[in-house]
Amino acid sequence: MVLSLACTQMKMSPAEAVTASTINAAYSLTRGEKIGSLEVGKLANFSIFDCEDYRELAYWFGVPQVHSVYVHGKRVF
Repeated sequence: MVLSLACTQMKMSPAEAVTASTINAAYSLTRGEKIGSLEVGKLANFSIFDCEDYRELAYWFGVPQVHSVYVHGKRVF
C-alpha cells in the first residue's frame, strides 16, 4: 500500500518509493546499520515477489504477489 500511495498520490517513481520504504525508513528509525538493505552483517529480512519488474509492485496493490518471505535469513512463508 505504501508503494502504491507514494507513486500514485505523491508522484514518486517506483525506485524512489522502494528506497523511501526500505533504507530511508530504516535510517529514520536509527536502525539503518542493521536493516533496510541486503548487505553483509545486516539482518536478512526480505520478501520475494512474483512479478517481472519491481515497478509493478506499486501499481498492482491488492493483488497477491508475494512468493516467499525471509526473516533473519530463514524462509517463513
